[in-house]
Amino acid sequence: MKLNSKWLSTAVVTVTAAAMLTGCGGGEKKAEAPKAQGPSGEIMIYTSMYPDIIDKVCKPSVEKTFPNMKVNWFQGGTEKLKTKVAGEIKANKIATDVLMVADPGYYLNLQQKGLLLNYISPNMKDVLLDKDKDGAWSAVRICNMIIAYNESKIAKEDIPTTWSDLLDPKYKGRIAMPNPMLSGTAFVAAGALADKFGWEFFDKLKANGLKVEEGNSAIQNKLLTGEYMAAIILEENILKLQETKKEPLKVCYPKEGCILISSPICIMKSTKNPEGAKAAVDWWLSKDGQQAVTKGWMHSVRPDVAPPNGAPKLETLLPAAVKVDWNKMATQEAEIKNEFRTRVMDKK
Repeated sequence: MKLNSKWLSTAVVTVTAAAMLTGCGGGEKKAEAPKAQGPSGEIMIYTSMYPDIIDKVCKPSVEKTFPNMKVNWFQGGTEKLKTKVAGEIKANKIATDVLMVADPGYYLNLQQKGLLLNYISPNMKDVLLDKDKDGAWSAVRICNMIIAYNESKIAKEDIPTTWSDLLDPKYKGRIAMPNPMLSGTAFVAAGALADKFGWEFFDKLKANGLKVEEGNSAIQNKLLTGEYMAAIILEENILKLQETKKEPLKVCYPKEGCILISSPICIMKSTKNPEGAKAAVDWWLSKDGQQAVTKGWMHSVRPDVAPPNGAPKLETLLPAAVKVDWNKMATQEAEIKNEFRTRVMDKK
């Protein structure tokens, strides 16, 4: 059938005019869907992430993402926060909604006590490493315990390449690590190395003059001055000094594997703002949240986020990583700390 061109032109004009009238309010106006406001109220996050990373990276990103929710932060070392939470549990007044500390074994203890809220974030599917099948906790950042040295203060042939190198007499009295009684990552390192090499490894380190420092700052400073030739320390501390201060500190990823700590995030069951807490977990596990993690020189738990500046890709470190028995860390914490204390810290 041949269409009349005059009729077709008139029909097109009529339909177009009707559409314009409807769009301008001439027809029945459809109700607009209300814009999503996002979570509101208030939440508290306890975290062992460093204060400068919280202030410069986390706070601005979180405030931009959640304009209608007040997010409070309490920062402290892992062991300090564990002590704080223990007191709050005893008083039945848990103040935090979201918890982000370094020791994965601690989350197993909290889960066993029924203190964690099960929540499977839609972003949890993208997490490469440790995560609870019911969503009680998930890895959110990866911290590596490595060996650091100062390339301007050490001969090329003296640069360590293995954990066992630290037993060499040439390092005697010039090696250090953080205190496992104060640092969650140092505690994990102590337990993991003892499992891999036996506690005799620490007897030999003690005999070779291993120093135990309260924190990372003292170790970094003494590496810079040359007082220490090598140190067991967090990778992120060294990467930060390389990038921000252009310091000559370098990372050795030991041939026997670095100690990979997949630090988790969880929601406390006692939270008064579960929707806000869930939104916070969603963000931390998102690509944007993980990019905030890598800006703090930690590795992402997602495969689609680049490693921190100066670090190799995570997949190159995973195959050789020292195996950590997180259940043992959770159930034998006191025994591990006592073993380290008596072998390394007590005067003999």
